[in-house]
Amino acid sequence: MSLFDLFKSDDDSLLVMPCDGKLIDITEVNDQTFSSKMMGDGFAVIPDSNVICAPCDGTLSMVFRTKHAFGIKMKNGMEVLVHIGINTVELNGKGFISLKKAGQIIKKGTPVIEFDSEALKNYDQTIMVIITNGNDIKYKKIITDSPQKKKERVIVKV
Repeated sequence: MSLFDLFKSDDDSLLVMPCDGKLIDITEVNDQTFSSKMMGDGFAVIPDSNVICAPCDGTLSMVFRTKHAFGIKMKNGMEVLVHIGINTVELNGKGFISLKKAGQIIKKGTPVIEFDSEALKNYDQTIMVIITNGNDIKYKKIITDSPQKKKERVIVKV
């Protein structure tokens, strides 16, 4: 039995993979701002797909103008930032498509941003999922042995 089996898949206090891919520790990210946890703790994924989904249930609090990142506020108050790639803000939105708008209620697994892999080919495409108000919220990182697919791998339990 995996830890994932201990939680209901519709549990709204979980953070899951935002896309299929390889899970890596946030400290392994090739960007000091993220790897030093300056913005908060979290995890990262080297993506196997170009559709980035909500890693949790909540309200889409923002989609950056450049579409390279978005924020979600969970019902329990946790604030989550999903950042697509390193230095991709330089693209000024080129290669990104926003599938949802700020203010919308979303469920984990809901596609939020799609990116063009070809447009990002010269960039590190690692996806960072950061808990930006982690000092205010009690949470626990959980690495389960379930598949590394979105909505199937629990990473954080609040």
